[in-house]
Amino acid sequence: MKAGRRRVPGGGSVRSAWWMGWLCACFFGITSTSSAQVSADVPTHESFEFASKALGETRRINVHVPAGYADGQARFAMLVMPDGGLAEDFPHVAKTIDDGDAAGEIEPVLLVGIENTERRRDMTGPTTVDADRAIAPRVGGSAAFRAFIADELMPEVARRYRVDGRRGIIGESLVGLFAIEGFLREPALFDVVIAISPSLWWNDAALVREAPALLAAAPATPRRLYLTSADEDTIVPHVAALAAILSRTASKDLAWTYVPRPTERHDTIYNASEYDALRWAYPARPRAP
Repeated sequence: MKAGRRRVPGGGSVRSAWWMGWLCACFFGITSTSSAQVSADVPTHESFEFASKALGETRRINVHVPAGYADGQARFAMLVMPDGGLAEDFPHVAKTIDDGDAAGEIEPVLLVGIENTERRRDMTGPTTVDADRAIAPRVGGSAAFRAFIADELMPEVARRYRVDGRRGIIGESLVGLFAIEGFLREPALFDVVIAISPSLWWNDAALVREAPALLAAAPATPRRLYLTSADEDTIVPHVAALAAILSRTASKDLAWTYVPRPTERHDTIYNASEYDALRWAYPARPRAP
């Protein structure tokens, strides 16, 4: 999978250059996906449509359950992933979870993928920078998207599937930005955050400047944060700055790590880091005999 991935700046990952035209269209709100566009090696999954009041639109949700789910009664952590379409990052993340589970290194989790409609609207907060506002017809909708996840999607998933109350998020680039914004602004929403090359440059890196005050106001609850970055000069300084803030101010209840990957690029960092990130965030638990 790694060799075939491509990425447009700020965009979601896909499997080959053939997808580029589709992805550009997706940025501007075209949501239909033909069966020919779905990779043949998508792991077993279920999908459902959900009409969101917070977003004012219907979203397609893809769910991958752990091996043996149907034959047991165990409950699992819920891992939410934007960029969760079948032609986006859902297939390779689901496969990584399965591989780690089979190897006894990653705890099996219930993966909840959210297919994109207007990605740059949903993943970004407000901005005062003209260049930021120019990347899409609409930006700044992250608060509404968090409300959709918190108040609508996660309760619906808990109604449909056996989950244990733990909630995580994984994503790269603008989704990494969205994950960090949620980590700082709504610390009770996710207990695990995996942010891969987060686009913290957004709004002139205002979120990084606000981080000390937001961290100081966060409740003392156990959380885990995994940060990584590639060789991106627009991203690395801000992620490193956030890591420096965490090293000075993080509470003892926050387990966090920053793993720079300067040999990776924006189009390779997701595949290169996801196994280690998931193994760190969800280490395998002792198995019953």
